[in-house]
Amino acid sequence: MSVKWSIIKVLMCSLLVCSSVAHAQETKTIEPHQVFRDTVIIMKYDTVWMEKERVKIDSADISHKRYSRYDKRIHRYRKHWESLIPTHTKLQFAGNMGLLSLGTGWDYGKRNQWETDIFLGFLPKYNSKRNKITMTLKQNYMPWSIDLGKDFSVEPLACGVYFNTVFGSEFWTHEPDRYPKGYYGFSSRVRIHVFLGQRLTYDIPPHWRLGARAVTFFYEISTCDLYVVSAFVNKYLKPKDYLSLSFGLKTQLF
Repeated sequence: MSVKWSIIKVLMCSLLVCSSVAHAQETKTIEPHQVFRDTVIIMKYDTVWMEKERVKIDSADISHKRYSRYDKRIHRYRKHWESLIPTHTKLQFAGNMGLLSLGTGWDYGKRNQWETDIFLGFLPKYNSKRNKITMTLKQNYMPWSIDLGKDFSVEPLACGVYFNTVFGSEFWTHEPDRYPKGYYGFSSRVRIHVFLGQRLTYDIPPHWRLGARAVTFFYEISTCDLYVVSAFVNKYLKPKDYLSLSFGLKTQLF
């Protein structure tokens, strides 16, 4: 009986050894370079932890990625709406657009040499009956910018045109009936201005930036269509009678 039991034990041990060898041969070996994250491999009797390797992203896979027509349409849609976000704000003193005007606008062009601004201004009543509100649409052009170093730059020439209007019933676009036709020949509500000026910009260091990326101080010398006509007709007028000096501050948001 003991001999029979010994033979059975030997056979069982042989079966266990053969099964473990066969299982080891079927198990796939995982090379370290094939593991792209921390990997935990559960074994039958133990747990093996393998070191994480850095993943190298093939730039060719990204550059040659094809987008669907839907993705392209959504990209264009978002790009158009993002272009409506103002890139700067401005505060201007004088300039025949109110005593003080506050506005916002957009930079564009290859070198951001173009600007379009819209202002709301405050005009005190002075000798009139009430205070007034003005609105101005302004187009600016800066041909070039010169780097001065230490985060400073200068734009030696800034020029442009702007349209200004004053809100109030006493101003008119077309001559009222009480005047003979062609008596004035111009509108008292809308004025067209041209200007020349210069700018000085300071680029705020990144660790100091709060709400703006850069600050620009500028001045402008301007005149309007009515003043130009008066200067040609009335030779006694001096430059101070038809030229206006204004100052302003621009904060670059983006």
